[in-house]
Amino acid sequence: MKILIIVAMEKELSLVLPHLENIGFVDNGTYTYNTGVLGGHDVAVAKCGIGKVNAAISTYRLINEEWPDLIINTGVAGGADKDIHPMDVVIADEVAYHDVWCGPGTEYGAADGFPVRMETSRKVVEAAMKANPKAVKGLICSGDIFIDSPEQIEDICEVYPDALAVDMESAAVMQTAASQGIPCAVIRVISDSPVAGDNFAEYENFWEEAPQATFSALISTLKALPA
Repeated sequence: MKILIIVAMEKELSLVLPHLENIGFVDNGTYTYNTGVLGGHDVAVAKCGIGKVNAAISTYRLINEEWPDLIINTGVAGGADKDIHPMDVVIADEVAYHDVWCGPGTEYGAADGFPVRMETSRKVVEAAMKANPKAVKGLICSGDIFIDSPEQIEDICEVYPDALAVDMESAAVMQTAASQGIPCAVIRVISDSPVAGDNFAEYENFWEEAPQATFSALISTLKALPA
């Protein structure tokens, strides 16, 4: 099975690439990405850039370049629940936009033509939870803003009271994958807890303290998936 792994930032990419076997580099003149073997699967690993537009553009380009059987969006996220803490792993069974509304007659959070809550690959969620028994399964919400205050989390949770984490790319990757008929999964490591306040310092410290094992949940999930 060929798997496309998408992260947003160079910091995240640098934590994933050391785990690749038979690593290669592709530069088509417009964008670059790496190839290799991870967890027994052929993979392409790419940095999309921060935010929904970057995520959608990169995902679409790489689908047409690699035509993967599965897409996994991974990286860090902010905790949206008081019981979620840095270094916790959240496996998304659903993703949603917290900053989308298409006007009267539409449902808040629903991109045109898509449901409010987009379901991730059930097969991957099951494998991820078995491989990472300490992980938490639930809803991840995406939007084009770095969430850094309890008030912002409260606003999001008024719409999505069961939200576990927030990021800036997952829903866009999911929407793009779904538009092309490709299963998608989301595995995120919590870097900070905006629900507690003063999370920017927590986020900065995360990158100082995060070990190479930050994305071990990704690797164990891949090993649990059939070839």
